[in-house]
Amino acid sequence: MALWAPALANGATVCLTPSFSASRFLPDVRLFGATFFTYVGKALAYLMATPEQPDDADNTLTRGFGTEASPEDQKEFRRRFGAELFEGYGSSEGGAVAAADPEAPEGALGRPAHPEVVIVDPDTLHRCPAAVPGARGRVLNPDEAIGEIVDQRGARDFEGYYRNDAADAERVRNGWYWSGDLGYVDTEGFLYFAGRRGDWIRVDGENISALTIERVVRRHSAVITAGVYGVPDPRSGDQVMAALEVADPEGFDVEDFAEFLVAQDDLGAKGIPRLLRLSADLPATGSNKVLKRDLQAQRWHTREPVYRWAGRGRPHYRPMTDHDRSALDAEFAEHGRNSLARRP
Repeated sequence: MALWAPALANGATVCLTPSFSASRFLPDVRLFGATFFTYVGKALAYLMATPEQPDDADNTLTRGFGTEASPEDQKEFRRRFGAELFEGYGSSEGGAVAAADPEAPEGALGRPAHPEVVIVDPDTLHRCPAAVPGARGRVLNPDEAIGEIVDQRGARDFEGYYRNDAADAERVRNGWYWSGDLGYVDTEGFLYFAGRRGDWIRVDGENISALTIERVVRRHSAVITAGVYGVPDPRSGDQVMAALEVADPEGFDVEDFAEFLVAQDDLGAKGIPRLLRLSADLPATGSNKVLKRDLQAQRWHTREPVYRWAGRGRPHYRPMTDHDRSALDAEFAEHGRNSLARRP
């Protein structure tokens, strides 16, 4: 809809490459005289990781439309390539739930499309209170304010999933359409996306949004893209684990990264990852979204470098050995959580 419909409406030509290539993006734009492009997931992050050239802005692009690009990547793209970017949000099942507003602050989706688009606590079915903003967009009351984005008018024209009654029942409950996405509405009435429903990480009794941590982590200049997810803690709840895609995993300065995390005023102490996985190529879907479920299943059992911060105070990461991995697995049995110590 974002690419074909505007092209058809305006009599434009659509050019498709066999696969996405960051290094070929600008040459292809120039070759075809492209004025508009779409993106999903980490494609924009890959573009920003290519070496900057003095003639990057010498192109025919006027705008791009996509999802899930960090505010920093969007800002850098506008500077380098001289084209505007627009981030959108919606679902093919339930249509749009956000209405654009030119007054919306950075990071907001806009406003709820109508009064029945609300944030709901899935356990109590009650509406969540407004989010109280803190420094750099941090939410000061995430446990109360963040919930699932729900359209209480229902799914309207969505006829259901093909031969999948279980999925239908999950998406439409109580006569409401459940988006499967987390979000919050601030005190000014603006709607924000806070990750997928599976992105809750329970740390020390508090819910933390993995997306919030990802946005902070991806600001680091050496991080191309990242996936943040919860892994079981040997004692209770979860630990935060971050998988970082970097150009040189072996040469990545972990201590510098730890200092960077401490300096971020919109990352609370519980949001600092306990485990870091470094990769030159994170697994991704065909639309360039990081496959966090695969990373989550593997946990620390990978041949890629994994670092762990096991102490208190300022984070200090050290590389995990095979002995460290086995010792961490054994902690689950010590604390009666052996059922959570499954290995991939």
